[in-house]
Amino acid sequence: MSYKRGLAVVFGCAIAALVSFGATYPRFFSPAAPAAAPGIGPAPKAAAPALPVELPGLPESSPLAWARLSDAQFFWDQDLKVKLADRLPALKDMVFHARLGSLYDKTRRIEALAGELAKSIPGCDAAQAKQAAHLAKADLVSGVVGEFPELQGVMGRYCALHEKLPAPVAQAIAEHYSPLGPNDRCPSAPVSVAAALADKIDTLAGFFTIGEKPTGSKDPFALRRAALGVIRLIVENRLRLKLRGAFDEALKAHGAQVKDKAALIAELLDFFADRLKVALKEKGVRHDLIAAVFAIGGQDDVVDLLARVEALGAFLGGDDGAHLLVAYRRAANIVRIEEKKDNRQHAGAPDRALLQAAEEKTLVERLDAAKAGADKAIAAEDYPGAMSALAALRRPVDAFFDKVTVNVAGEPKLRENRLKLLSRIQATMDQVAVFGKIEG
Repeated sequence: MSYKRGLAVVFGCAIAALVSFGATYPRFFSPAAPAAAPGIGPAPKAAAPALPVELPGLPESSPLAWARLSDAQFFWDQDLKVKLADRLPALKDMVFHARLGSLYDKTRRIEALAGELAKSIPGCDAAQAKQAAHLAKADLVSGVVGEFPELQGVMGRYCALHEKLPAPVAQAIAEHYSPLGPNDRCPSAPVSVAAALADKIDTLAGFFTIGEKPTGSKDPFALRRAALGVIRLIVENRLRLKLRGAFDEALKAHGAQVKDKAALIAELLDFFADRLKVALKEKGVRHDLIAAVFAIGGQDDVVDLLARVEALGAFLGGDDGAHLLVAYRRAANIVRIEEKKDNRQHAGAPDRALLQAAEEKTLVERLDAAKAGADKAIAAEDYPGAMSALAALRRPVDAFFDKVTVNVAGEPKLRENRLKLLSRIQATMDQVAVFGKIEG
């Protein structure tokens, strides 16, 4: 680690604070010439103190600036004398939230969670991920961060390098707060990603546990930002992280406070679905396509979900997809009306012995083939292939509606069999995405 490089960062923050202060109180940075002593002439100009770092452009005539930099160097030198691990007990006196404990408690939670998340992050050393999370908050009780809060994480990194801790650990300490917003750089180093995810997922799980969820425009604990940060970390690093498992692991640390874990996980997944819609809407992705994929159930792999959404959007943008969506809605409307009339569902496989028209026989065969093709493609995560399997249904479905009467008078068994056939059209298509959620 370069002592001068780290100190320059600290000085940079000190100067930024001084610039802000000087804009408000310019008289402190425009000193008049020193008063002359009677009969002696102008007072001699005081020499600026020597600093270990060159700072071009710093006004030598400003005692306030030099005093501030001298303080910064003092805190820097003092902080390097104390190891990060030795600072951890002081976190017990810093409250994270009255019902979620101290920052020391949070540190213990994210340490355990980072170790588990590391298993889903390629190239991540679990021991280093836990070490980074263990020390991530230690610099909050340092002198430098006390004077310059914007250096939290950054100071921890320099302290870690000074202690000769592994470089990935030091980097993760600096980056675990990121990304803080849509324009903030997203960490990509595996250990940094693990620490950043653990910090945000723990925050989300904790506040949902105690019922402090965002409502309307109110989000006092920045949980929406935390969720968007998790989404960016997963998407930009192409992580195959199962959110359901991550939330389950995070909630374990809250013990008896968790009354209904399944319900909490469902709420968290719904919250993430909403945040994902917002994030993708800004990129021009239709929110209803996301809803259609989420409606399948069990969707907690963001990368997989986005792949489905992309394939669905491309499918609906073509003639086969657009026409098949119309046919799906027609089938769904008929089934819904008849089920309401009969006060029962018409689900299950149609009886092949009752098939009469060539078009319905062909449709059953094509539905079998489409389901098998879609199943195989989905298992291989080939979602364009799954859409292609569905596209083969367009002509037989159109032919069925053109030639076959569903509500056959006087033949209840035939009518019910054909309603089951329409239900099967829905079921086959819904295995890729729930088309009933698609708007327009």
